[in-house]
Parts: sequence; structure tokens; C-alpha cells
Amino acid sequence: MANKEVQPIFILPENTKRTTGRDAQRLNIMAAKLVAETVRTTLGPKGMDKMIVDAMGDITVTNDGVTILEEMNIEHPSAKMIVEIAKTQEDEVGDGTTTAVVLAGELLKKAEDLLDQEIHPTVIAKGYRLAGDKARDILNSISEDVADSDGALLNKIAITAMTGKGAESSKELLAELVVKAVKRIAAKTKDGVVIDRNDIKIEKKVGAGVEDSKLIEGIVLDKERIHSSMPSKVHDAKIALIDSAVEVKHTEIDAKISISDPEKMQAFLDMEENMLRKMVDKISSSGANVVFCQKGIDDLAQHFFAKKGIFVARRISKTDLEKLAKATGANIVTDINEITSKDLGKAGIVEEVKVGDESLTYVMECKNPKAVTLLVRGSTEHVVDEAKRAVEDAIGDIIAALKNNKVVAGAGACEMELAKELHKYSESFSGREQLAIKAFAQSMEVIPRTLAENAGLDPIDALAELRSAHDKKQKWAGINVFTGKVMDAWKSGVIEPLKIKTQAVSSAAEVAIMILRIDDVIAGGVSASPGAGGRGGMPGMPPGGEMSEY
Repeated sequence: MANKEVQPIFILPENTKRTTGRDAQRLNIMAAKLVAETVRTTLGPKGMDKMIVDAMGDITVTNDGVTILEEMNIEHPSAKMIVEIAKTQEDEVGDGTTTAVVLAGELLKKAEDLLDQEIHPTVIAKGYRLAGDKARDILNSISEDVADSDGALLNKIAITAMTGKGAESSKELLAELVVKAVKRIAAKTKDGVVIDRNDIKIEKKVGAGVEDSKLIEGIVLDKERIHSSMPSKVHDAKIALIDSAVEVKHTEIDAKISISDPEKMQAFLDMEENMLRKMVDKISSSGANVVFCQKGIDDLAQHFFAKKGIFVARRISKTDLEKLAKATGANIVTDINEITSKDLGKAGIVEEVKVGDESLTYVMECKNPKAVTLLVRGSTEHVVDEAKRAVEDAIGDIIAALKNNKVVAGAGACEMELAKELHKYSESFSGREQLAIKAFAQSMEVIPRTLAENAGLDPIDALAELRSAHDKKQKWAGINVFTGKVMDAWKSGVIEPLKIKTQAVSSAAEVAIMILRIDDVIAGGVSASPGAGGRGGMPGMPPGGEMSEY
């Protein structure tokens, strides 16, 4: 019988790259670990900054985890999953992004050791899931209560959030402003405290030191009055918010107007003028002496407003108009003919102020405003950007603390207590998942170890001292990165909201489990042109499975 050649069967298109089994797991874990290593040096009060230069040459200098990862433009699919953790942490809490990413990297590093011991990925995943659930229970049990009336404690939370950031030199002042701002917009309901962080507008301006930042009991608009004859300052302002144009409306369809007589032309122009005058008169008769308009205002209407001594700004964004409504108590009016005195808001002062080369409009001294502005100053663009990021982190922390009413100590104390309790928990299991739970417990120690490393301390000595303190039931024993000694983090004022820790542990555990369960990576056919995501391979993974720099 003649030998028949066996025809190979191709089920995937040409240029498809496939990595399976242990190789797929190894490469995925390697990518995730590299991302974690990138941001790890930024953790803590003595963390370093990163300078990121994009394709356009724009420079970002920061030690904010999520900002670094977003600016890096990462391509590797597993690395992108780690970036997603940082984004989730940022959206949910606003702080703790570096912690979440570093924890995920360490969980995968420990999982790799278990894989080398021939422990199946699903067993590790089960152990990690059990440990993650237990970790949340432990965190809830060790947390302390915080009340919105405890201003000193809230200040400490804000200071902790800003320590090690670009605004550290003025962290006490900024912390005070942040706490005041959050308390101002907080609304108590029967279901608890309702706080919308969008009600705090952060306006940044270059030209002064960070210590010149201030809280405005109202809204600061990046706009100026539209006519030089208008007053630059209005006391006892009665504010009209309009979201329609103060212009003569044009027809919806293309229309031509034929005028044969020059007198009719003048009558037509007079009619337009009268229509604009009526609009201005209607707004003025409501009692308004300040007008903020979302759309355009005709040149002639500007003249009429100026003659009546009304302060007017136009092209106000929808979000700013909504904030103005919350701050002043005004109603946003769509139909000018319907405006009445009841629709007007109030502010003590509306003033145009020159800040550097630009003019800003301050709406100040609002009575019981439900939207406020933090004006953040800085000597350069990079300084003010980093100060703004620090303030955003602090706002997120204060809101998380007030919503949950639970806080924990920082400085690695929380993670060491978690590690100790999870080790105990692992002993209640006899199967292989015990090893995974122990690995999870050891992974928690990466935070105090990293804090020690970033401060130039010996991490082995620091961890040994911390373990000893926690064994003596000192649950808030943390590392003092300035002295290298163990301290009571709670008494030292290093305090963070519980939500940061629970969210970071949950996110890190979930993404580690997801990456561990992948045993086959199929990268679709990418064009083989240079720079097309690794010459036909997986994005960021050239042929051979080696990772390119990103």
C-alpha cells in the first residue's frame, strides 16, 4: 500500500501567534511583574518620581501610579489588565493605585513559585479567592470608625494622601482646604452621606507658590466679561444662568429674504435690534445684574447689557453652569421669555480677576454653596499639575472615609496585620490551597518591604521588627521611613480610608486569578509591517516571546 502524505490542517489564519501552557503563563506573569516594578519605586513618602515624555514631546513628572501607567501607552495584553486595576482604583477611591498594582505583581510572583512546584493554577486561584475574601473580613474587623465631625482625623487622612507627592511642602494647608471643601458639599440623607466629587471644581493656575492655593466658596470660571464697559466687580450679585443664545434665531431650513426697498432693509435691521433689546430687557427686568450664558451673545446684545451695567460671561460649559446652579441656588433657564426673579441665584461678589496673563471670573461668598472651587497654584506647569493630582487623591480619600465611616492606619501596618492573620487562616486548611493562602499572606508584606526599600532601609530588618511588633498585638505597628524604626502609625497620624485597602486587595486578587487561569494566548493576524505590534506577534511581544520595552 502506497504511503499517502498527511495534509497539515490549519485552523488559524497566517501570521497568528499562539503561546500555550506554561509559556503563556510565564510570559503573562512576566509582563504583569514588569508593570508592577515600574511603579513600585514611587510608593510611600520617600518614593521617587517618573518623567514620561510622549510622542509629541510633552513632559509629565509624577509619582501617581495611574497617571504613570496611562502615559506609558502599554501594549502587552496582560500588562493592560494590570493598568485596568489602577484605573478602577482611581475611579472607585481616587487613591491607592500604586498599592493595588504592586500587590497584583507580588501575587503573580508568588504564584509563579507555586507553579514551579507543579501546583495547578486552579488550586492557586481557589486559594487566592479564599484569602481575598478573608482579607476583606480582617480589614473590616481591624478598622476604626471616623465621624464627619472629627476634623483633626480627616486632616490626617488628607495629609497622608499628599505625603510624598509634589504638594508635600504645603500639605497641611491643602489638607485643611480639602476637608473644608468636602464637608461643604456633603449632604446628609436617611441613607447616609451623599457626596459628589464633581461638585468640587479644581482650577489650576501657574504663577504663584502651592502655598497660595485657596478655597473659593463658590465657582471660579476660566472666562472674562464680554464687554470692557461692563462692571468688573459686582456686589450682592443676582445671577441669571441661561443655556440658550442671546441672538436672533435663524430658520431651521435655508431661507432667503428678498428686500427690494432700502427702507425695508432699515426696518428689518431695526426689528432685529428690537428683538435683541427685548431679550436684554426681559433678563434685566428679572433683577439680574450678572448673567452667565452657555451659548453665544450677539454684539448688539453685549452693548445693551453693558449700558445696563450687567456683568456678562458667555460660552460657559454645561458642567460649570450646573456647578454655578448648585453654588448660587439659581435655576438654569432655557427660554429667556420665562425668566423671573425666582430663577436668580445669589452671590456676595462676582469679580473678574487677572491671574498671570489670563482673566478669571470669581463667583464668591455664596450662601451655603453645594459646589465649591479649589484654586491650586504652582510655580510651573509641572508643579501645579502634580499639586492638582495630590489634591484629587486627598479629596478621594476624604470622600471614601466619610462614605464608609471606616479608616485604618497606613505605613504598612495594615498589610502586616493582614499577613499575620492570613497565615493563621491558612493553617485551617490541609490541602494544597493552604500553600496559595500562605503565598497570598506573604504577598501582603510587599508593601512594608517596598516602603523600607524606597527609604533606603534594610527591608529584612524592617520586616523582622514589624513582625515582632504585630506578634505582640500591636496592630498599628508600621514603619517610620524617616527614622527607620517601628512606630504606632495611628498615633503618628498616618491614616487611610478602609476603602483604599479593600479595593486594592480585591482588585489585585481578581486580576491575579484571571491572569493565572490563562493557558493559551492567541494573537490575531497583525500586518507584518515594522512597528505593527511586534511584527505579526502579540502586541508588545516580538517573535520568540521576548517582551519589547513599552
